[in-house]
Parts: sequence; C-alpha cells; structure tokens
Amino acid sequence: MVTISFKSLAVEGVRSLQPYQPGKPLAELEREYGIRHAVKLASNENPLGPGQKTLAAIEQHLADLSRYPDGNGFSLKKALSKKHGVSMDQLTLGNGSNDILEFLARAFVASGDEVIFSEHAFAVYPIVTQAVGGRAVVVAAKNLAYDLDAIAAAVSDKTRLIFIANPNNPTGTWLTEKALRDFLEKIPAQVLVVLDEAYYEYAMDPALRACGYTSVTGWIGEYANLVVTRTFSKAYGLAGLRIGYSVSHAEVAEMLNRVRQPFNTNSLALVAAEAALDDEAHLQQSLKVNAEGMQIFTQAFDQLGLDYIPSAGNFICVKVGDAGHVYEALLRAGMIVRPVANYGLPEYLRVTIGRADENARFLDALKKILSA
Repeated sequence: MVTISFKSLAVEGVRSLQPYQPGKPLAELEREYGIRHAVKLASNENPLGPGQKTLAAIEQHLADLSRYPDGNGFSLKKALSKKHGVSMDQLTLGNGSNDILEFLARAFVASGDEVIFSEHAFAVYPIVTQAVGGRAVVVAAKNLAYDLDAIAAAVSDKTRLIFIANPNNPTGTWLTEKALRDFLEKIPAQVLVVLDEAYYEYAMDPALRACGYTSVTGWIGEYANLVVTRTFSKAYGLAGLRIGYSVSHAEVAEMLNRVRQPFNTNSLALVAAEAALDDEAHLQQSLKVNAEGMQIFTQAFDQLGLDYIPSAGNFICVKVGDAGHVYEALLRAGMIVRPVANYGLPEYLRVTIGRADENARFLDALKKILSA
C-alpha cells in the first residue's frame, strides 16, 4: 500500500494552522472527572439563555424543518434594516459572526496580502488570515489594550483588512468614540476596517457610555471602508443556533454574499434572531444580570488582592499566577473557565459572568484553591 501524507497535499496556510480550541463542554468535564452538576463559565454565553418570545418562535417553526431556509434571510434582514437604519443590501447574514470574518478574508485577501490585528485579540483573526494565505501583522498591545496609533502606522500598500474587536475578547478592553474616529481618518479608503462588536450590547452600560464607548454602525455612510459585525450568540442567548451579521457598504456586502454558501443560516436561527430583536425585556434582564455579576466579581477580586482587566463584556480576565494549576483545580471542583495563555496571557483566566448561584460557586472554589 502506498502511503501518502495528506497534510503535505493541503495548502500551505492550512498545513501550519492550529485549529480554534473552544471551551471544554460540560458533558466532557463530567465524563472525565466523574463530576455532576458542573458549571461552565468559559465561553461567554448568556446564562439566562434565550427569552420566551424566542423559544415560542422556534417552537412555531419546528414543523418546517424539512424545508430549506430562506437563503436571503429576508425577514431578519428587514428587521435589522429597521433597527440600524440601513438598507437591506448593506446586510450580510452568517452562521455566527465568525462566518462573516471568514467571508471578509476569502473575498478581500489574496496570498501574501496583509491583515492587521492586535496582540491579545480574538483567535479567529489569525485563523481566517492564515487559511487564505494572508500575512498576519500582529501589533503589540499597549497596557493590554489596542494601540491604534501603532496599528495605523503598520498599514502598508499590501494591507487589505484590519480586525478590531470593541469590546475586545478576551481582555474586555474597549475603545472610545474619539479614538476610533481619529483612527479611521488615518486609514486609506482601500483598506477595510472590521469592527467586531460581538459584545456591543454588554458595553452599552451607561457607565461605559460615559467613558466614551459607542457603536459605529451609524458611521458607514461616512467611512465606506468600515464593516461592523454583530452576533446573536452573546447577549441574545443564541450561541447554539449560530447566527450573526454584518453592516457594510452595499458593494462590500455584495462581495461577501458572493462567497457565502447557500443556506448558510438555518431556519430556526433566522426566526429566533428576529424574535430576539423584538424581546427588549429579556435583553435588559440579561444585561442586568451581567452588571450585577460583574460587580460581585470585581469586588471579590479586590478583596482577594487579585489583579484583573476592567471589562466591557460579559466576562473578565483575572490574574491568578499559575493559571494552568488554578484552571485544573477549578475543573476538579466542577468549574469550567477559560485559560488564555494562547492569547499571550499565561497568568490570567477568563471567567464568564454567570447566574448569581454560579458566580458564588466559582468564587467559593477559587478562594479555596488560592488558600490551599
């Protein structure tokens, strides 16, 4: 039998690519450690789940699962168009906002082209860049946050995309309206600036808005090279259905839709997202739970003398020293959090804000581990 290295047959970028590693599933932890009633605070999911309006919409459409979904997502696009005050041809739907990030790389980045993003930024940015043969230009962070001046200075005639998450995952840091405007004024029109606003809803806390945070969806008329991505996976509680979207110039959206697979968003995701948009009460309750949990965490970390990165998301990075040891000890206590050494933060753990009882269990376990 002739043996072939199929890895050698893959394209160069894929051969050296490291796959994205998601947070450990609850079932896997319970199976490996013989634990019951484990708590997962690792993947920045909404601990309340979807609202009743969303669940009712899903139930109403279960009988239609033998039919293909609306490939254009007309009804959801109509609702998003009204929400953002944009035309429907400026919208692109994705299987989560990660899907949109890949479309952008496939549509606009050729082999050897440059994509700029920051140190400590979302792991999907280097993945989609490398997969299409692009060259990743990683700009050093400044005080664990984006250095926009350095990013602007890194732009060359080979730059095609700039990825910026606001708030950023995993650090939770955010950028102000003034900083973003000053930055966009420096970027050539032929370079697409992608503002990843996956955690936008959480960042709209009045205290953060007073610090200058804003969404930039309304700026696309001023900056045609601006693309804003959003998701229903976080504040809306639909991570399991995978639905996201982007707002952009209509010509950019047209290019994204050329590489988008037919029926890339499923029927239940489409109706669930539309219903979630209409359930303001559930969204506000989700934000309230998050704000209360964030306050409990930061107060506890202060009492324990632990450094942490102030966050505008539904998670927080706390510095625990030997993060690998603490992570493993937390697993054995039935708590799943997220180590972020692969993001260049080896002493930190990222913890999602959960329900009050979950937060209390985590803090109790953490205190015991740190005092052992």
